[in-house]
Amino acid sequence: MALQNTLLNFENTEIAFKNKSDKDLERAYWLFKMVASNTLIKIGTPITSFSLNIGLPIQGIIRNTIYKQFCGGETIQGCAPAIAELGKGNVTTILDYSVEGEESEESFDACCQEVLESVAYAKTNKLISFCVFKPTGVGRFDLLAKIDAKETLSDAEKAEFTKLLERCDAICKACYEAGIPVLVDAEHSWIQDTIDDIARELMERYNKERPIVYNTYQLYRHDKLASLKVDLAYARQQGFFLGAKIVRGAYMEIERERAAEKGYPSPIQPNKQSADTDYNEAILFCLDNIDRIGFMAGTHNDQSSMLLATEMDKRGIPHNHPHVFFAQLLGMSDNLSFNLGAAGYNVAKYMPYGPVKAVMPYLFRRAQENTSAAGQTGRELSLIIKEKQRRKSLKK
Repeated sequence: MALQNTLLNFENTEIAFKNKSDKDLERAYWLFKMVASNTLIKIGTPITSFSLNIGLPIQGIIRNTIYKQFCGGETIQGCAPAIAELGKGNVTTILDYSVEGEESEESFDACCQEVLESVAYAKTNKLISFCVFKPTGVGRFDLLAKIDAKETLSDAEKAEFTKLLERCDAICKACYEAGIPVLVDAEHSWIQDTIDDIARELMERYNKERPIVYNTYQLYRHDKLASLKVDLAYARQQGFFLGAKIVRGAYMEIERERAAEKGYPSPIQPNKQSADTDYNEAILFCLDNIDRIGFMAGTHNDQSSMLLATEMDKRGIPHNHPHVFFAQLLGMSDNLSFNLGAAGYNVAKYMPYGPVKAVMPYLFRRAQENTSAAGQTGRELSLIIKEKQRRKSLKK
């Protein structure tokens, strides 16, 4: 039996695309048509990378197409118009500095400083509800993997890890002092235990009065619902609030391939139904413990979003309860974000930003994820077509 909510209709494209001009809608239509093509993604990704690396003048094309759809701007200040536009639909912003793949101490310091600047900006702009950082943006992936594998660190590596911890702490401390919650992004399973340990320690330090630090739980892993429950028990015991961003996950194919290659059991759920079941159970578990959990449902899934919205109503939880947020990526699932926003729920969009060339690895990764996500691109296209037809009928 389908869940019903009289305030919500995720098929309402008039609300979903209210802030999109006909030109914006047409651009989105062709972009999702391109993303739907596996062949185009596989061929286009290396060609675009090569063209950027040798300096071919394609940045303008990228900036006005894929970048404009999925990114807010090249700088924090450059995101201001996009942030204001979302705000008109009662949707807040998560500023996400999305430069990936740089592995020097200088780049880690620069990333940390950029996140700190986003915190300072968030203090001045109420439309920014969360800050966010990726642990491998402030520390080396292979170092985290070595710690996760419980290998012995050299003195230089110990010093390097101390710097990583200091950067994480600086960000979370700034967020605590600013009263701005911060999301710690999840990563691959073979570095995630170390990230979980770091996040738990930061929550214990900064979540005494309310949820500030939020760790991420990827429910496409079969062990993460249990992790969420264990972490809450620990939070209750130690007297702090648990911050939880619950997502399905983003590295499924890589995880399965690595597990097969190295001969260990895959951490990934056996099928989509198992992931969906655990995700929805995580929503209910968080609502059951709303007194001690602040959580963000990061999902593009209509059913899970409707479940959370409907359960809040059934339980008499206010739509704007500070412990409950919905979240989607900029440029996607506007039918969820803006219809939820119009109904008064707390909603945020992840807004990637950064220089065009530096953000391209992130955009390619997202495009590949969307291609492999069952039905997501088709769903976006069907809604865009529906809105185009609605507008066309009004002009007759």
